[in-house]
Order: sequence, then C-alpha cells, then structure tokens
Amino acid sequence: MVGLSGSGKSSVARRAADLLDVAYVELDALHWVLPDWQMPPLDEFRARVDAATRRGGWVVDGNYGKVRDIVWTRADTVVWLDLPLLITIWRVALRTIRRVRRRKMLWGGNGERLSSALFGRDSLWLYNIRTFRRRQRTYATVGDRTEFGATRLVRLRNQRDIEEWLADLKAEAQR
Repeated sequence: MVGLSGSGKSSVARRAADLLDVAYVELDALHWVLPDWQMPPLDEFRARVDAATRRGGWVVDGNYGKVRDIVWTRADTVVWLDLPLLITIWRVALRTIRRVRRRKMLWGGNGERLSSALFGRDSLWLYNIRTFRRRQRTYATVGDRTEFGATRLVRLRNQRDIEEWLADLKAEAQR
C-alpha cells in the first residue's frame, strides 16, 4: 500500500489485511524504532523488512524506497492510494493536531510536535508537496518495471474507489 502521507495507507492496509486474514506490516513501525526520530542503520531496517515479508501472506504499508526492492519483488499487487494532494495535506494537518492534542506516542516512543510536524522544513504536508510529482512517476510505472516481476498495480483515486476495492477484496476473500 503506497501513497502520500495522509492518503489512508495505514487504515486501508489494516482493513485489507483483516479481510485477507494475513499479517499487517507497517514500515514506519519497522523504521522509527529509535528515540528522537533517529534513523536506524540501513542494514538493520532492511533486515526487519526482510523478516516481516518472508512469511506467508502480508499487507505492507509504506513508501520507503530503500526497501522497495524487497517489498515489491515479493508482492503480487501494489495498491496506490492516489488521492488529490490537497486532501492529503488536509488529512495530515488534522491527524497531526489530533495526535498532538492526545499526546499520542508513535514508533520508538516518538511523538509529533505541531511546530515541526506542520510548520518545520521537514513537515509532512511540505514533504507531500515536494514528492508528489516524483511519486506519481514512480508509482504509475510499477506494472511496467521488470525488476519487480509480475507485480500488478491497483490505482485508487478517491474514497469511493477505495471502498469499492475493499468490497471486491472482501468478496474475493469469501470465495
């Protein structure tokens, strides 16, 4: 499950994993294991992702290019939540405000701060703006790229598409 921050990756991936009765793998949880938002050594992160995607079925959510070769070569389908940029920016702002208000601790005991999450140079909404076009190009070519094998691309552009896809997945899982 890939898409901009705020596109719904975690929520949709959890629902899909439940419907398929497979493991849910959150790349953020495997990456942000250190305090103060410090990045782990690359080989450690890759080893955690490798271990999480070796076993049976799974649904992974996350956009980490540094493990794309592991995840996408093992995936039969890449689901791209391609929601409009403004919707993702709005969702990131609301989610961040809720997390800060509730003092929600995230991975590695880290928490968000309004000042950095919304207004800093590393803010998620600014990151969405900076990476939007590059991600469009990358994800649009998934099915054409031979290095990922027979990976199929499902592109969902709005909430109705997402709900229809999940309904189809549920019907398929019940067969």
